[in-house]
Amino acid sequence: MIEDTVSNIEAKIQASDSIKDDRKRELLQMLGTLKSEVGTLAKTHDEQASSIANFAQTSAHEAIREKQNQESLEHSLKGLRSSVDGFEQSHPKLVQIVNSISKTLADLGI
Repeated sequence: MIEDTVSNIEAKIQASDSIKDDRKRELLQMLGTLKSEVGTLAKTHDEQASSIANFAQTSAHEAIREKQNQESLEHSLKGLRSSVDGFEQSHPKLVQIVNSISKTLADLGI
């Protein structure tokens, strides 16, 4: 399920005409890391891992849609960032990649 969600995000990013190729490559690399980190987290915290993947999907959708709603993007990114709260010590790489993805998606919404 989680891998399917991240794969769905990857497909949407690859198909998007609103993202420059260098940004696509950057996002796809980050999503590969996210997939690995969330997969590891899912072994012990499946609900939280699903939440992270779902917020990432919503955030990506809001960032790449043609008619953007800045408030919706900000709301989804806040949810994505908050979904990793409490994992700073046990999964620092996961927190780091979520923050990087959030920043990159926010920059797309400008």
